Formats: sequence, structure tokens, C-alpha cells
Amino acid sequence: MDRRHPSSFQQLEKLGEGTYATVYKGRNRQTGELVALKEIHLDSEEGTPSTAIREISLMKELKHENIVTLHDVIHTENKLMLVFEYMDKDLKKYMDARGDRGQLDAPTIKRFMQDLLKGTAFCHENRVLHRDLKPQNLLINTKGQLKLADFGLARAFGIPVNTFSNEVVTLWYRAPDVLLGSRTYNTSIDIWSAGCIMAEMFTGRPLFPGTTNEDQLQKIFRLMGTPSERTWPGISQLPEYKGNFPSYATQQLHILLPQVDNLGLDLIGKLLQLRPENRISAPEALRHPWFNDLAPMQGRVRAQVADQVQQQVNTGMTGMSSGAYGTQPGMVPGGRY
Repeated sequence: MDRRHPSSFQQLEKLGEGTYATVYKGRNRQTGELVALKEIHLDSEEGTPSTAIREISLMKELKHENIVTLHDVIHTENKLMLVFEYMDKDLKKYMDARGDRGQLDAPTIKRFMQDLLKGTAFCHENRVLHRDLKPQNLLINTKGQLKLADFGLARAFGIPVNTFSNEVVTLWYRAPDVLLGSRTYNTSIDIWSAGCIMAEMFTGRPLFPGTTNEDQLQKIFRLMGTPSERTWPGISQLPEYKGNFPSYATQQLHILLPQVDNLGLDLIGKLLQLRPENRISAPEALRHPWFNDLAPMQGRVRAQVADQVQQQVNTGMTGMSSGAYGTQPGMVPGGRY
């Protein structure tokens, strides 16, 4: 633990608050650098929340340009404060501030997906599952970079695959195998979330906005087709599987996503495979030909995003959703946050 004192940092404004933590925009009094200060709510009897301990231990190891940097950890008698690099926007707020009903242009989506997949690939290479990828947990700065944040639900996974809790990931971005009660999931759950986020950037709205576990499955099956033992061997053994799921045929993605080109549709289809074993990996996704034309326009796209973020900041638009930097502990049994 870092031995510096919380007074080393000046609190400027509250960015978000939840049951687990409060996040402030702050400034390092010595250097003047802007930071995000995440104050963990400590219970005198229960001590430091397990989600905070997990986040600290993982983020100390994960140093990558597409993962938000944890600068310091300050522990006092009644306070635990994580000092993160400051990011100006989350993806949800960035999309909300756009005039096109939240829809982003293809070059920007390509730029953001590359950043998202690079950060995800680094996590997976280091045997870490994020488990809660969603637009609110993807942060953007005025340099136009997108970075993964909120590792409060993340888990280090071993080989062979451990048995994990199925209470992970905000419902809309939750993989069907997790919804069906699988407890032996792996990196493919993050890949499903990435596919949902990619589609949402094109349309400006969530791909599968379910209200309950069962409704979420219905929305997925209505688009992707209802799986069976033939298409997904072993599915009938999953705890939440029901033999009487409505039988839906697979829909054509190009009808739902007419604004996406053929290569983009192919990548979304590979990310959103119902059967987890069939989903593309993050490194494979980064090699997909959809990204081939990004290199020559990369600098221009990043500069364009940087300019848009700066404009949104200058006009005083709220930069963060309430859960940014992870103020909530995520889904827990009983549906509480």
C-alpha cells in the first residue's frame, strides 16, 4: 500500500457514487496532474470489500495503454482511496452527446473496437477476465484513446478453467452461457460483451435490452436463433436451460444492422456466437480484415475523437455515467447492486 496521505490530492467534483465507492475528479497537489479518486466505503466490522481487494491486486499487474492506470493506493484507518489516471468521458456519455441518436461513424467505431480488443486481449493474455464490459466501463480521454476501467468484478482465471459465480456482467451485455447458469466460463464472456458494444455503437441503442434473465435470453434467441443440443452440445445440462424455449430461426444481421458493411457484419457474427467455444478470441478479432483500412486513417480518426471529447468537456456536458470507475459492486445474488 502507498503511504501517502489523502490530503496529497484535492477533490474537485463528484463523478459518481454507489454502494461500493464514491469517485471524485481530483488534482495532485504536488504535480497539478488531474486524477480520479475512488474512495472505497469501508465498513468498520467487515473491513475492505472483496471487490476492492480484487480490483487493486489485478490493476497493479495490468499495465497497458488501453487499461486505465492505477497510480496509487492510499490506506488510512477508515478510508481506502484508489488514485487512477483521469479520463474525460465514458463511451455511454460520449455516444449520448452525439447528435445522431448515439450512432457513431464507422471509422470511430473501428478505432474504439481496436482499443477495446487490445485491452481485452492483454487481460486475457494475463489470465484475467474483465466480466463487466459495457459502455459505462469504457473510458475516453481528450487524446482520443479508449481504455478499460472498473475491474471490481474481474477475476484471475487459471488453467483448467475455474468454476465461477454466474452473477456477473450487466444484463444487456451478458453472454448466453452465463444467462443459462454456466459456471465454467472463460474469456469468451468478454468477447460476447464486445460484440454487443460494437453493434450498439452502430445503432446508438443496446442490441439486447432485456429486463430479466429470461427476457434477455428471449431477445438473444429471437435474433441469433434458439440453440439446441445439435447446435450447442451440452446446452441441455446447463442449470437455467428450459426445453420449452420458443423456437426462433436465426435472423440476418444485415437486416437489423443495415448501416454495417459486410466485413463488419462478419466480425459481429464471430463475436456473437451463441456457443462460447465458437466465439473468436480477442487476438483473432484484431487480425480480422475489417481493421485492414484503419492504419492509414488512424491518426485522423483519433484526432477527430479527441476534438469531439474536448468540445463536449468545454460545453460542460457531464462526462461520466454514475457507475464510471466502478462505484457499484456489480450484480450480486438477489439482484442488488
